[in-house]
Amino acid sequence: MSRFLAVLRSWLVMVAIIAAGNTLQSFWDHSFLSDKLYTGKPGQVNGLQARTFGIWTLLASVIRCACAIDIRNKTLYHITLWTFIMALAHFLSEVWVYHTAQLTIGVMAPLTVASK
Repeated sequence: MSRFLAVLRSWLVMVAIIAAGNTLQSFWDHSFLSDKLYTGKPGQVNGLQARTFGIWTLLASVIRCACAIDIRNKTLYHITLWTFIMALAHFLSEVWVYHTAQLTIGVMAPLTVASK
């Protein structure tokens, strides 16, 4: 395996683990989302929205982990790439269209990861 693929696999696993942690946090305390991500309109964050965000993040985590395991599977690789594109589109739209998020460190971190 090339060095690039080895680094990519490690990065995907790291991102998947962080996403799984965000999932647990979303289920544990939904104020996590209003405090860190959706600071523009924190009153719109509720438990249902936090759980939906958590499941969406868990799905992305599982896909990314599966890709890290089978990095040469082109279909899985493309699906994984789309998880990053969708996350980027989501966070950009929350900042620029819906104004529910502001460019804080809580939003800049996922934007940076999604744009890599």
